[in-house]
Amino acid sequence: MNEFEKDVQDKGNDFIDAMNGFTYSFLFFFVIFIIGIVIKEVMS
Repeated sequence: MNEFEKDVQDKGNDFIDAMNGFTYSFLFFFVIFIIGIVIKEVMS
């Protein structure tokens, strides 16, 4: 057995971390998109 598998630092679920990363990155790009739409509408 690998020695790093015996003493893991984070015993949490990786799926939760993956979902958090996906959600926050999606929200970030969604906010950038909304800001672009607002700027486009204000300029026209």
